[in-house]
Amino acid sequence: MESPILAPSILAADHTRLADDVHAVESLGVQWLHIDIMDGHFVPNLSFGPKTVADLRSKSKLFFDVHLMINNPSEYIEPFAHAGADLISIHVEPEYDVAETLIRIRELGAKPGIVINPNTKVDAAIPFLSQVYLILAMTVEPGFGGQSFTESVLEKVRELDEIRQSQSLNFRIEVDGGINTETAELCRNSGVDTFVAGTAFFKAPDRGAFMDRIQSMD
Repeated sequence: MESPILAPSILAADHTRLADDVHAVESLGVQWLHIDIMDGHFVPNLSFGPKTVADLRSKSKLFFDVHLMINNPSEYIEPFAHAGADLISIHVEPEYDVAETLIRIRELGAKPGIVINPNTKVDAAIPFLSQVYLILAMTVEPGFGGQSFTESVLEKVRELDEIRQSQSLNFRIEVDGGINTETAELCRNSGVDTFVAGTAFFKAPDRGAFMDRIQSMD
């Protein structure tokens, strides 16, 4: 497995002072920032648009891990790539050309990723695993922060790790939802190398200690 990476989710940050919270993340030595984009259709919530990403990009050198939770991702990858996304992850559930969209993400200079929801089988992602830099296995239903971890997703994570090893692929496996130091360890033992943490990170009494615990897991 790759060394563990923590990607704090700004969905759980203070939205009145996003730039300050991003600077605080960066000052700890965190390398990635997770940015959830929600359209109010694919998920029952709204969050950020390309301008937010562009404004933060001008103030940060963090690796922007942009997760599109939208019905028509193929229509929005260009604005988010131009806004400064380093990685753009798209869901397999909506009806659109996933393979072509992944190609376009790479053409735009970003790394391509795919996402599966807790009730989506790994089979839906298999055709794209050779094309992606990362697969995100949601460990909660997407749309809201602060939900509890769905432990049954660990079986899917193990399946993805087995595919990665048996086919000599090098995609990262990311989890998002209910991630804290305890659930992160369960995920790490199942093959996860990239951890999105929102509430647990931003509400932690010692964010640096939280980061160290995640990124020091064997």
